Amino acid sequence: MKISRGLTPSASRPYSVVTIGNFDGHHHGHRALLDQVVTTARREAGTALVLTFDPHPVKILAPHVNLMFLTSPEEKLARFEAAGIDEVVFLEFSPAFAALNPLEFATQVLRDGIGTRELFVGKHFAFGRGRAGRIADLLEFGAQFGFRVHPMPPVTIDGEIVSSTRIRQMIQAGELQKAMRFLGRAYGIEGTVIAGARRGTELGWPTANLRLPEGRVIPPDGVYAARVLWKARRLDSVVYIGKRPTFGAGERLLEVSILDERLDLYGETIRVELLGFIREDRVFPSAEALTRQIESDVAAARAQLREAALDPVSPLHSQS
Repeated sequence: MKISRGLTPSASRPYSVVTIGNFDGHHHGHRALLDQVVTTARREAGTALVLTFDPHPVKILAPHVNLMFLTSPEEKLARFEAAGIDEVVFLEFSPAFAALNPLEFATQVLRDGIGTRELFVGKHFAFGRGRAGRIADLLEFGAQFGFRVHPMPPVTIDGEIVSSTRIRQMIQAGELQKAMRFLGRAYGIEGTVIAGARRGTELGWPTANLRLPEGRVIPPDGVYAARVLWKARRLDSVVYIGKRPTFGAGERLLEVSILDERLDLYGETIRVELLGFIREDRVFPSAEALTRQIESDVAAARAQLREAALDPVSPLHSQS
């Protein structure tokens, strides 16, 4: 997959089939767009192209908003490639770029910048200064500049539109199973295992600790059923997110206890997929009381993991 920074019109790019967006989360709605782009590009022996922005437009247009993301830049690119995208074009979203009116955007970017021949966007897509451009404008520009526009309806689940904003809200509320259905997979966080205070080992439940990545959506503090992906293995786990208040609040971390195995993961990169909420974080009167609660948490995690494994339509049965 080719990655381009800025507009690089090229005669070697055949029949550009384009979609535009930020694609944070790579959810069901995103995949519907990408599937159409790739299918059309293959039929026309063309180029399946994603036009996206860096930084995210919200960072420029509303810098006061503390926007958190569902995917890292590396994960987003990996999912584009897995979807069959041939080229990703990153445009710098600057105040000057944001000032382009709809006609300038269509002329400088879609026609001259990437040679668009077909364009797939959501039917509520807006573009240009102040989001003034709408689908009707795109259709007019397409007729004028020689590209076809395909407005696509939103994907819905249980009558609710699938969107990155809605999925962020679900995860931040601890609604992981609902978020999983909208994403089409479990929500995951990747990181390198760091050394901890070894309290888990002292309690009989050793943990692999991750620092929570900056700028990522994190569910509420508490305990979760989880799965760890490490070296092509999938390991049933229970996860704690929080500051360990029973021992005096410290750094907020993600602590993983892998069930049924003891593995030395220090320095290893792992992906933790959060599958279901078990309980909120709380202070315990003693280490013994916490140990008894951990045993109960582990039993609850095992039950959730068994239930997920037996559900034939669970996203856990799809490739993450």
